[in-house]
Amino acid sequence: MPGCQRARTADGHSADVPEREVVAAPKRRAAPWHIGTLARWHPAPGFTFIELLVVTTILLILASAVMPLAKVTVQRQREAELRRGLRDMRTAIDKYKEAVDNGLIGSIDVKAGSEGYPPDLDTLVEGVTVANDASGRKLKFLRRVPRDPITNSKEWGKRSYADKPDSTTWGGSNVYDVYSKSDAKALDGTKYNEW
Repeated sequence: MPGCQRARTADGHSADVPEREVVAAPKRRAAPWHIGTLARWHPAPGFTFIELLVVTTILLILASAVMPLAKVTVQRQREAELRRGLRDMRTAIDKYKEAVDNGLIGSIDVKAGSEGYPPDLDTLVEGVTVANDASGRKLKFLRRVPRDPITNSKEWGKRSYADKPDSTTWGGSNVYDVYSKSDAKALDGTKYNEW
């Protein structure tokens, strides 16, 4: 037929249709599978519950292994800080004693019966007047009294020269030795107050 065109109708058959009435038939989507084949499944983007559960379990296992290691590392750092603080104070006490023995500290600043040891830790920080020096210069042996990292305070156990080596009370006449007041055990099994 002139002026007509063959077009496919909505039910899939072909028929003669006038040209001006030809309308493009809607395109049909291809099925995700064909007859005789298995369906192809395309997952949506993202994670499944099982994947999240596996990842969370792995993270928990790793965290449980790291936490004790972190605690040991912190304790080891505190122990190193404690050793450093004790060493600094004991060195300052020894230098004070040496200065008294060498006559650098006048007899006014040395208490009778102190055996040449400082009366307290603050004396090491504040300093003492140099013997035979009119300028008023002071000898200082310690910049500051360190903080005990175990007890988190500036209170230290002290022993005087007259005290027994295992004494837990201070005689008060001088400071011969210092120790931590903590009864806790170190990583090596010794007590902090025995260092």
